[in-house]
Amino acid sequence: MILSTVEMHTGGEPTRIVVDGWPRFSGKTLLDKRREARERFDHLRRGLMLEPRGHDGMYGALLVEPDHPEADLAVLFMHNEGYSTMCGHATIALARWAVDSGRVARREPETIVRLQCPCGLVTARVASDGTVRFESVPAFAYALDRIAPTRTWGPVTVDIAYGGAFYAFLSADSIGLDLSSSPMRAIVDAGEEIAEAAAKAVPIAHPDEPDLAFLYGTILTDGGNGADGRPSRNVCIFAGRQIDRSPTGSGVTARMALQLARREAKLGDERLFESCTGAVFSGRIVRDAAPVGGRRSMIVEVGGRAHQTGEARFRFDDDDPLREGFSLGL
Repeated sequence: MILSTVEMHTGGEPTRIVVDGWPRFSGKTLLDKRREARERFDHLRRGLMLEPRGHDGMYGALLVEPDHPEADLAVLFMHNEGYSTMCGHATIALARWAVDSGRVARREPETIVRLQCPCGLVTARVASDGTVRFESVPAFAYALDRIAPTRTWGPVTVDIAYGGAFYAFLSADSIGLDLSSSPMRAIVDAGEEIAEAAAKAVPIAHPDEPDLAFLYGTILTDGGNGADGRPSRNVCIFAGRQIDRSPTGSGVTARMALQLARREAKLGDERLFESCTGAVFSGRIVRDAAPVGGRRSMIVEVGGRAHQTGEARFRFDDDDPLREGFSLGL
């Protein structure tokens, strides 16, 4: 078996786009295909994401046939542990690739790309210089000032918000860390432990789709709000111990929902958010959306840039004992 991919990155965070060679799905809807990918084809995910073809920080996007009538493309997001419901950095990469490759015809001054994700339809706009802005699914603050007991720091206070996935948020200095100077291993250890504690302390439910109802990761912030042209740094730890090298598009969406809930931002406001690589995403609250489970929700526009790094053809030989990938679990 040979799988063909396009390799891209957004702010340093990889997106391995699977463009050819994946077996056909029998499922009709995108969520059907997501479940089928877990049940029938998970060995291919592991083989592409993990060593020797990938690594524990690899991220993938599998193109599939859309079932949404307005979608240009449909995608299943994947990583070292499984399958995401939404991914902003990969959406930025996919939108640029769709236009650069001719999959979606280029328009001036910008091209609209409609991407069906497991969490819903996402509309992206690709400018002539390759910059991408996208409007994600309705975002909302889920829980504020909730206590999560941890082994290392005792009870910590977290906010939980949804931006296509659920995240637990807290300021790094609340647990004695500094996102500019603390060792990354300490930040990863904290993100993993707090995600586990928050998931136990705050039951999560999504009123529209049970498959979306889980805590995806932890986002540690520098305590700033990204206003006045000064980016606020955040680091997202997800899928256990995976570090998002980008500012995290779904996390930016969720952060804007939190700022609106705390009256730190209003409709139309734009904020800037910076990752551990120095890459910057913008976030702007565009408009209110229909309430989700009785909670106020909004549409957030996220902006950033992606770049192509190469193309690849990966073999899966039957006699290769490591064809399904491995992780050293560092």
